[in-house]
Amino acid sequence: MSRVCSICGKGRTSGNNVSHSNRKTRRTFEANVQKVTYVKDGKVTTDYVCARCLKSDKVERV
Repeated sequence: MSRVCSICGKGRTSGNNVSHSNRKTRRTFEANVQKVTYVKDGKVTTDYVCARCLKSDKVERV
């Protein structure tokens, strides 16, 4: 399960590409996740964390 936030669980979502002629094809939206070293339950771990969790100080970086 890579590219999923380990704090909130945010990951890949799907939607449509919409062209100028209004044709629709499927696409995916990737979450803005960064590989971060942080403290979790008193231990230092390296995992993927989304940008929203980093900005809102839900994670204490090392």
